[in-house]
Amino acid sequence: MQSKVIITCAVTGAGDTVGKSPNVPVTPEQIANAALEAASAGATVVHCHVREPKTGKGSRRVDYYRDVMERIRAKNSDVIINLTAGMGGDVVIGDGEKPLDFGPGTDCVGPEERLVHIKELRPEICTLDCGTLNFGDGNSIVVQTPTQLRKQAELIKSYGVKPEMEIFDSGNLWFANQLVKEGLIADQPLYQLCLGIPWGAPFDSETMAYQKAQLPPNAIWASFGIGRNQFPAVAQAVLLGGHVRVGLEDNLYLEKGVFATNGTLVEKAVKLIELLGTKVASPEEGRAILGLKKR
Repeated sequence: MQSKVIITCAVTGAGDTVGKSPNVPVTPEQIANAALEAASAGATVVHCHVREPKTGKGSRRVDYYRDVMERIRAKNSDVIINLTAGMGGDVVIGDGEKPLDFGPGTDCVGPEERLVHIKELRPEICTLDCGTLNFGDGNSIVVQTPTQLRKQAELIKSYGVKPEMEIFDSGNLWFANQLVKEGLIADQPLYQLCLGIPWGAPFDSETMAYQKAQLPPNAIWASFGIGRNQFPAVAQAVLLGGHVRVGLEDNLYLEKGVFATNGTLVEKAVKLIELLGTKVASPEEGRAILGLKKR
């Protein structure tokens, strides 16, 4: 096990969770307050998406990201901020015999446009989703081609931001390792093993152990499971020597029938980590582990 475990709290995501829980933050103010709540509860890192305030749908607007970051930094200068760069790859395939009649919700742009907010705001970490995925059980896919990913990795590196490579299945991991081999990802590479999202890698102990075994020797890694598997994934990742992620992006419940907040999810993760015999990393300790310089 790690002597200090980084907790990332993914505070809202872009999924269809608004209305499914009263605690999912939507506006920049709500998202920033959720991140601050998570940090106060013990999160080392806060991972932020933004949403359209009127609809709750995921957004790529730079002004929303800036508002979130400024609100967090006004009250907490220590917590590490991780912004998603996963938006802009959504394609909804058309029905029946017209698959190229892309449906509502399609938002597919090039590498530079996907990273405008990263270039302008320079968070310490941003995500890099490492492959194309059937997302859910309908016609939605999330598109990241090898050519696009190489360009995104190159741009992120030029911005001085650390990429967190999101691994949704074994092919994603294979390609992420290739990015490292090609020198497009600086040492030490950071991986997030994302388990249980249909139809990527399932959550189970064998899958997490298999993926961990495929990582480069100098890799830093974390993992999460969605829904009811959130806390089993915390325990499994800690026991395998990794770091962890919780938050309302991945799970809405603290226990059966009890809605969570980001703060209560982090509190539960802290307790579990300590019961397993290790400790949670502070933001300062997290920066030392991740090789970050405070901005």
